[in-house]
Amino acid sequence: MPAANLTRVEAERRASLVRVHDYDVELDLTTGPDTFASRTVVRFSASAGADAFVELNAEALRSAVLNGRPLEPSEVFDGSRIRLADLGDENELIVESTQCYTNTGEGLHRFVDPVDGAVYLYTEFAVAEANRVFAVFDQPDLKAAFRFTVTAPSGWQVLSNAPTPAPESLGESERWSFASGPVMSTYVAAIIAGPYRRWEGSATTTDGRTIPLGLFTRASFAEHAEPEVMFATVDAGIRFYEAAYGVPFPYEKYDQIFVPEYNWGAMENIGAVTFNESYLFRSRVSEARLQQRSIVILHELSHMWFGNLVTMKWWNDLWLNESFATWTSMAATAAVTPFTDAWATFTSVEKTDAAAQDQLPSTHPIVARIDDLEDVEVNFDGITYDKGASVIKQLVAWVGIDAFHAGVGAYLRAHANGNATLRDLLDELETSSGRELTEWSRLWLETAGVNTLRVRMETDAERVITAFVVEQSASVEQPTLRPHRVAIGFYDDGDDGIRRVHRVELDIDGAETAVPELVGPNRPDLVLLNDDDLTYAQIRLDDASLAVALDGLGDIRDPVARALIWGSVWDAVRDGEVAASQYVHLVLGNVARETESTARSTALAQLELAVERYLSPAHAELVAAEAGDALWALCELATASSDEQLQFVRSFARVARTGGQLDIVAGLCDGSVALDGLAVDTELRWELTIALSAGGRASVDDIAAVLAGDDTATGRLRAATAEAARPDAAIKEEAWDRVATDASLSNDLARAIASGWAMAHPVDLLAGSVEPYFAMLQSTWAQRSFSMAALIVKRLFPASLVTPETASAARAWLAGNETPAPLRRLVAEQLAELERALGAQSRDAQTPAESAA
Repeated sequence: MPAANLTRVEAERRASLVRVHDYDVELDLTTGPDTFASRTVVRFSASAGADAFVELNAEALRSAVLNGRPLEPSEVFDGSRIRLADLGDENELIVESTQCYTNTGEGLHRFVDPVDGAVYLYTEFAVAEANRVFAVFDQPDLKAAFRFTVTAPSGWQVLSNAPTPAPESLGESERWSFASGPVMSTYVAAIIAGPYRRWEGSATTTDGRTIPLGLFTRASFAEHAEPEVMFATVDAGIRFYEAAYGVPFPYEKYDQIFVPEYNWGAMENIGAVTFNESYLFRSRVSEARLQQRSIVILHELSHMWFGNLVTMKWWNDLWLNESFATWTSMAATAAVTPFTDAWATFTSVEKTDAAAQDQLPSTHPIVARIDDLEDVEVNFDGITYDKGASVIKQLVAWVGIDAFHAGVGAYLRAHANGNATLRDLLDELETSSGRELTEWSRLWLETAGVNTLRVRMETDAERVITAFVVEQSASVEQPTLRPHRVAIGFYDDGDDGIRRVHRVELDIDGAETAVPELVGPNRPDLVLLNDDDLTYAQIRLDDASLAVALDGLGDIRDPVARALIWGSVWDAVRDGEVAASQYVHLVLGNVARETESTARSTALAQLELAVERYLSPAHAELVAAEAGDALWALCELATASSDEQLQFVRSFARVARTGGQLDIVAGLCDGSVALDGLAVDTELRWELTIALSAGGRASVDDIAAVLAGDDTATGRLRAATAEAARPDAAIKEEAWDRVATDASLSNDLARAIASGWAMAHPVDLLAGSVEPYFAMLQSTWAQRSFSMAALIVKRLFPASLVTPETASAARAWLAGNETPAPLRRLVAEQLAELERALGAQSRDAQTPAESAA
């Protein structure tokens, strides 16, 4: 059932009337596989005589008693809210209800492990899903203390935000009575229950306190746990954040729980952080993936300060949580983990994702307009996380790191255990830095769009620079020009590679900024705007610099400079300024010399997208075949057992199309083809099998044989992807129908099937889905929870069918459907990416295909 859609007006009115003191929540998890019993006692003060409501998304409301007065469920309960009339100064509400487990990653999710039949439960309450488990004032500024009592089968672990008590035996079950936990917003409360395996550790704070640490996984996943890595990262992270902001770790314990079928990467529940168990590695992964795990661990840890200790008042300031956590986790990763190249990763991934999101028709200011919960759900995006973090990086350059740390620390201390707004943060930063930030905030945080920076340079016959100007532009739709703190680097090609020979740092503003200090030197081989990646902007290379980059990007020694150029050329491809076939040439000519794992994996992923959607149909088959051959050559040349060897093999499998290429994939799978140092382990075998299935070279029996060796929850998901990937129109139709209509599918299974369905070679296999896709959108949105509806809308859009007809169908649907706004946004975003692909194909058609070899 969809959740109730709380509006900002309703939330503000309720917050003006109600102050919540505490909750006593009792849950009985022994009542069966479909439902559980819930009892809530909530105590709160209110304006005498006022009316209010609590949220409850329940199978049945059994009873409700307000201040000793029974309420008639049929009169006060509408299926999602309980109406409360004639409140007193002090109030007590007692609610007993029957609640449903979910398989969608919302509320209280229930999972049965196919390996051993064990049941695992966990809660996910963001944005406002706590009401799927108990009656609650479900908004972030009505903080309260929670006391949970949970009855669960004997032998289970039960966790919450407070330290875990010893259970009381009830025979075949046990009762876990938690002490009252910290004051917190409802969306970071948590219950985790099941026969989880447990590891214990500790962290030491800068003031000498010992913080108990816990790590939990499914029993069948226990062999993949790495407690020493998890505990060491948290221990170092706590001290880093305490030292940076001068605020002690605010809670009594810190558990990390890796859970199945999770919609997010992780969630910052106070003291009980839940992680997607894909961060437990069953097989060898790239260094990029290891780094990403460290970043996520430190991101969630930082939320104990940013978001949990101090929480935004309403969801328009969500960025105060997520942008800060994204930026500061990068700083922590670079400082306290082996991944000292984290800022190069930030340039490669976060800034690229931010710019892509910022060019969609749904772009919005970092401080977004949020009128209701549906607005929030679709704003967990590249603006809120990645652009916000990029702008914070610019803010740090603007005010200085010491002033930034001091101001944020003062903000955390001033609003500890409460709620805050953007203005509260700006006040503290202005005090610490002495800089006025209201105008900076207006331009950077309260307007949308990404600026583009270019160089206009003049030289004389001797290559002496006679004029140097930085040009700034913006889109017609988002015309704001902003002040930027930037560096400009001059790079020359020498015996030891392409190195920086000169750098200036300056403020730029307006449409043009002259740089007189760069007049007089000789023109370098390459000019790099935004050197060291200080600001958030798209950059464009001048023609001469682009030519140097296309031929010699791998010779640039600085990883951040390389990341900037990778991103600049990719942006230009997406904007139709550089041909996709040129980008394929750039990647294949330089990726073997890229030393940073994340930059390498990002470039390969972008190459795969270019091959899939951006090449002109006139030569797409030829360039794709050449790309596959070149990737296999890189596989053979790569150092045995190296990170790049693994990345090249995976990319080759995804690109393989020709008969000869698929023969190699089959050979790798059956062992008749081998690369020195490459182990075809469980996950790689699945990747090869899925590639063979998409290429028409794996039967149902072949897939079943691989599954027989990996009959686990993850193995079953991989098999579902492989089965849906087979190039048969009937199979595609069946897969599409299951994802669109089968409400019994779990979130992960729906994702797995949709991933296989989207692998269509030829893409005409998806043509029959266009009409039913647009026909089902409204009913799907009305009937399914947000997470599942959004999954269906995004995953079943025929994005690979890059045709004017697909775009026309999307435009026609948008023209005929003015509401609901979040659904329109998702469809409009898909259309925008489709139109971008059509534009890229048109640009690519203007340039003869270069050999991808």
